[in-house]
Amino acid sequence: MKLPLRNGVDIQPAQDDTRTGRRRDVLAAAAAVLLFAVAAVVGTLIQRADHSLYVDWAPLYADWLPHVGPGTPLALAVAAAVVVHGHRLAARLPWRGLLGTVWAAAMAWIWSLALVDGWRRGVAERLTARHEYLRGIDRFQDIGAALRGFTGHILLTQPDHWPAHIAGHPPGAVLTFVGLDRLGLGGGGWAGAFCITVGGSAAVAVLVTLRALGQERAARTAAPFLVLAPGAVWVGASADGYFAAVAAWGLALLALAATRTVRAPGAVALGSGLLLGLTAYLSYGLTLLALPAAAVLLLARTARPLPFVLTGVAVVAGAFTLAGFRWWQGYSLLVERYYQGVASDRPYAYWVWANLAVASVVAGPACVAGARRMLSAVPDAARRLRPGGSGGSGGPVGPDAPDDRGGRGGPGAPDGLVVLTFAALLALVVADLSGMSKAETERIWLPFLVWLLPTTALLPARDRRRWLLVQSCLSLLVNHLLLTGW
Repeated sequence: MKLPLRNGVDIQPAQDDTRTGRRRDVLAAAAAVLLFAVAAVVGTLIQRADHSLYVDWAPLYADWLPHVGPGTPLALAVAAAVVVHGHRLAARLPWRGLLGTVWAAAMAWIWSLALVDGWRRGVAERLTARHEYLRGIDRFQDIGAALRGFTGHILLTQPDHWPAHIAGHPPGAVLTFVGLDRLGLGGGGWAGAFCITVGGSAAVAVLVTLRALGQERAARTAAPFLVLAPGAVWVGASADGYFAAVAAWGLALLALAATRTVRAPGAVALGSGLLLGLTAYLSYGLTLLALPAAAVLLLARTARPLPFVLTGVAVVAGAFTLAGFRWWQGYSLLVERYYQGVASDRPYAYWVWANLAVASVVAGPACVAGARRMLSAVPDAARRLRPGGSGGSGGPVGPDAPDDRGGRGGPGAPDGLVVLTFAALLALVVADLSGMSKAETERIWLPFLVWLLPTTALLPARDRRRWLLVQSCLSLLVNHLLLTGW
């Protein structure tokens, strides 16, 4: 039995949509706020005692600086429009129209937040700081020679060592900005605009993936939350927002190929492999996206795209290797460089849980509440996905599969959404436990956190507008009270 429409989205009866379930959502969000408050207090005490955190507003890499800017009116207008009309439009727009609208709205939100800090400080100078990529592009006049000698400049003890961000990533990252410079789009302004434009498309890639996995209703429900993501504060303008989009489109193409919702699934799978291979050469840690990629294949119940995907990955890896850069050697030297710097002082015992407090801010309270529902639904989803399970949305997905289970958490939740977002959460946990992400995870974890935002589709329809308002207010407060760095 279907209940009436609210906010333009079908509501189905669900065991966890009772008053108790909604109270648990609020308690989960409150627990995240408490965790952040504890991290802030403990971090402040540690920083005052021995200055070992190397952040000025623990646990965030930011400075306290209340301010407004030219982006403030636009940010308020975008937030109001999406909160008031977002769910209704997401439910009624044709699919392609929805994708275009989400991309445009996401870019408007990212741009407006970036411009709260002004054009120079918020966009043009972000990628020209002393640790950033644009500080090293003049050393790539001969790209072949730069790649062959790349690992020789990673360690701090090496002469002419790379700036921190170039040394901390495979060369695919800096080569992106070298390519922009060669196209005549040099400088921080063009680099920032590129990252915002591409980064805004990550929301579209998530929607495409969900629909391919038979979760169109969940995709439409989550669309406004993907637009008003608090993580937009750090997407504009950062290379990690660009990384997140490349990774998201790699998974989206994999989902399309695995569910055979495209005319040439083999070619699309090859494209997925090329993007996922590029992702590994943008950031070492993004190899953990193998977990959500495996979840996509599990949900589609097929390994048919795998040979094409691996071929694409091999093409990218082979090209970089033949050019003189060896990924494993670079990673080994990065670990050594990592502990040559502030990471040797930053206490693991603090950051291993404070990172999660940071993640709760970047994802937002609504996502925390949605993740609670996702975790409660994992056992039932896993049972249905087992061979001989009870079927439901754990069965094959694709154009002919039934869309979504009706539930919004607990038994009957959409299994595709639950399994995919759980895999992303698992990847994030592994990254956290590795100790290679001590602080500054506001941007480092963007490629994982964007995949947790769809859990907001599990929230009761009657609460979604309020949760969306909370998300937007958090973004506005962070951007107007703090000057975020890195």
